[in-house]
Parts: sequence; structure tokens; C-alpha cells
Amino acid sequence: MRSLIITFALLIAGSTAVFAQQEPPNGMGELEAYAVFMDAYKADNHEMAINFGAWMIEAKPKTIEGYDNFDLLRQFERMVKVYEGAAEKESDPSTKTEYLEKSLSVFDEVHNTFSEDELDVYEWKLREGRFYHENYSGLNVGTQEIAAKYEEAYLEDPKRFTEASNGYFADFLLGNYASQGQRDKAFAMIDEIEGYASPDLQNKISDIRESLFTSPEERIEFYESELADADDNKKIELYSSLIDLYDETEMVDKAADAALSLYELDSSFANSRKVANLYLDKGEYGEAVQYLETALDKAESNKQKKEVTLQLAETHQQLEDFKQARNYARQAIDLDAEYGEAYVRMSSIYAATISDCTGGSKLEREDRTVYWLVVDYLNKAKNVDSSLTSNVNNRIESYEGAMPSSEDKFFQGWESGDSFRINGEVRECYAWIDETTTVK
Repeated sequence: MRSLIITFALLIAGSTAVFAQQEPPNGMGELEAYAVFMDAYKADNHEMAINFGAWMIEAKPKTIEGYDNFDLLRQFERMVKVYEGAAEKESDPSTKTEYLEKSLSVFDEVHNTFSEDELDVYEWKLREGRFYHENYSGLNVGTQEIAAKYEEAYLEDPKRFTEASNGYFADFLLGNYASQGQRDKAFAMIDEIEGYASPDLQNKISDIRESLFTSPEERIEFYESELADADDNKKIELYSSLIDLYDETEMVDKAADAALSLYELDSSFANSRKVANLYLDKGEYGEAVQYLETALDKAESNKQKKEVTLQLAETHQQLEDFKQARNYARQAIDLDAEYGEAYVRMSSIYAATISDCTGGSKLEREDRTVYWLVVDYLNKAKNVDSSLTSNVNNRIESYEGAMPSSEDKFFQGWESGDSFRINGEVRECYAWIDETTTVK
């Protein structure tokens, strides 16, 4: 009997879709018309499904006699798919759009027909947003129309919206706010959804937030506000960002305080050196030493070690602790015999020692001999690192004028090429040097 009904329905179905009717087509009963609709729906016979399904959208029967499992809302969902399927098969653009617009009319009817107790409003709003997104070309809509539909779903249930599809829809909506310059909406959404976001979405939120800031000061204000409720891992991230921002805005004291807070949370090589560098920038060399020493202890590679030992050499030189400065410069050379900067540092330490020993008074012949050793190290520097040649040659030229003159060498009996030891016999304050050079 059912097959006869379906055959009859197929014979009388017109080529023009029937979009709205209060009674089942062709005088059929509701149960028979529903059976035809379901067969057409399952067979992707969209024209037949429209003819025998449109009446349900218009008449809205809550029950069908003889079929206890009838669910009117489920039929609305099916009719959205029927019109969408018909659009997919349609080659004429205007007719395709008409079918898609009929799907949209079904969405409207859903909200007009069912109460919030009968309907998952969020789910239907999200479904409509997806429909716009997937059919934007046929509907002739742009990003703003799609985002507006997603926004309705988001406002209905922010948590579910954020968690849906691993944050895809939230990312789309938030990105649209940002690209349209809707900063207040974007920041408000970030505050709302961040607690629900997946790790991947969290990363995207961070990128979007960064794009919303218009100045370093805005970033600073935000990062500072985040510190109070942040766990240790988050604080490490925030302090690291704040240090760079404080440095960029020349907030030296705040940068130092942030660096110390970061160091207390994580005394890694990078953080120890970061604190040290901030003290060095402030000229507080004594404070810098302890953090450089910690960095040296934490260093994992020879490159890290030689760089920090050279910094320690320079720092101790600034503190006029020349012997300790020389010790660290030698360590750097031991780590890398071709580390040209370390040889330059050795020359600088010995040149500074001369000034310290003479106290700014006139150079004696004996003091001038130390410049032979200074030049030795400069020559070593350019021999191992040719990139230093220009700088080193300029230094050598300036020191050559301070070396013993021909007259000095004649009266002292110093012959060029002879070995000469810089130690306490030259002057007591050079005793710690105790190195051999040659008369030049």
C-alpha cells in the first residue's frame, strides 16, 4: 500500500516546488505524506522532499497520528538540509540563492515556532552561523554577516561557543572584531572566553590581543594587571614581556625590579644574565657580578660560558679589580683560543692598569714598557679574528706613541726584540701581571 502511495505521489508531483501549505499535498493524510517525505529525504530527491515537507513547516503538526516518534523540530532540521541540497545541485545562480534563502526561512520559523524550553537556542544559532559560513557565496554575504550570526550564538552561550570545534568559531569571531577595529568587543570577548579556551585557541588569543594594543604603555598596563592572579609559570611569561617593554620605554628601575622578580621565580642562565645586564646598564657593576656568576654556573655551552666570562672580565675592570678581570679574560681564552674579543679585553685591562698605577701623573719609561704587552694582545686579537683588524690597528696606532721612545731604549739599554718581563721590578703595582713581552 505504501509503495502505491509513493508511486502516486511521484506521478503527481509538479516540477515547481511548493514552499508553503497548511495541508499535506494531494489530499494525503499526514502519516502518508510524512512517509513520502522521509523516503524522498533519504534518497536525496530534493524536489519531492520539498513538495511533501513544506507543509510541515507551515502547518507545524506537533504529532502525527499513527507514528509515536514524530519530532517536528527534527523535520525543520531536515528541511534546512533539503533546501541546501537542492541549492547544491542547482546550476542557475539565482535559483540556487532562492533555495538557500528558503533554508534561512526555516531557521526563522524555528525561532518563531518553538519556545526556549523546547529548543536549544544556542545550537540553532550556531547552526545558522555555520550555514551562512558554508554558503556565503550562494547567499552573497560577506564576513560581517557571518560574524553577526556567530555573535548571536556566542552571546547565547559563551562557554559552549568557545569550546565548539576546538575554538574555531571563537577564533573567527574574535579575529573579526580585531580586524574591524572593534577593540572593546574584542577585549570583552577575550575576558569572557579565555578560561574556556583550548591551548591552541589560547595562543591565537594571545596573538590577537597583541594586535589590539596600540602602544607599549597599553601592553604594560595589561601585563601588570595580569600579575596578581597569575600562577608562577604565567608570571615568568609576564615578567619576561614586561622587562622588554620597560626597557623599550626607558623605565629602568621597573625593568630591574621585574628582572629580580623573574630571577626569584627562575634563576636560569637567561634570567640571571638578564638581571646582570640591567645592572650593567645602570652602572651598578658590583650588583651585576653576582648575577653574572650565577649565569656562568648555569651556562650549558662553551659559547655561553666564554661570553659571560668576558662580561665578568669587563665588569671587574670597571670595578678596578684588574687582577680578577685578567683571570676571567684568560678563562674566556681557555674556552676559545680564537676568541678575539678576549685578547682585546686583556689589552684593555693592562692599559687601564697603567693609568691606575700612574694615577694620571706623567708616564715614566718603566710605565711605558707595559704598552708593549698591550700591543702583543692586540696583535693576537687580529691574528685570530680578522674582523677586528680595523679596530685593533687604530688602538695599536694610539698606543705606539705611548711606548718607550728610541731615546728611552738607548738610555736603558733595551734592544728591539729582546725579552722583557712586566713584573714588580718594573713597578710594584705591576707585580701581579708577571708576563713576558719583547722590546719594540
